Amino acid sequence: MTADTDAAMADNSDLPESLVEIVEDFAETESGDRLQLLLEFASELPELPQRYTDHPELLEPVPECQSPIFLVTEVENPEQGGAAIVKLHFSAPPEAPTTRGFAGILHEGLNGQTAEVVLSIPSDLPLRLSMTEIVSPLRLRGMSGMLSRIQRQTSERIGKITGQ
Repeated sequence: MTADTDAAMADNSDLPESLVEIVEDFAETESGDRLQLLLEFASELPELPQRYTDHPELLEPVPECQSPIFLVTEVENPEQGGAAIVKLHFSAPPEAPTTRGFAGILHEGLNGQTAEVVLSIPSDLPLRLSMTEIVSPLRLRGMSGMLSRIQRQTSERIGKITGQ
């Protein structure tokens, strides 16, 4: 095992089961095959709903990413606060497979979770994916940027002040 996989196999009890499975899948995959796993997430990223395709100004850019990516977070029944359900939508070009892969991971792991769960995801999630050996720190920072925007948008939509 590498330092990457040792870290990923550590305690992930602060993650929802959907993300634990993803983190463990990356940790258990040989280093040389992790990029292929990331590409699978890229190919599984759902298309942007028409309501956002027609109105791209409703999506927020993620400038930390090396490739153009935009996202929007919807919260069903925001008056329920932490119990409200979060829906994620991403726009990332097919020629940016790493960025699409990171978006796919976040979609798979967080879409349909409660606001409380989304807001509790630790900022070191990208580092837990056992990819520091195969993906540049700049790309991992891009995924961190996506996560922070998802959390900020979720917090704003349920009316919770972040950082307090």
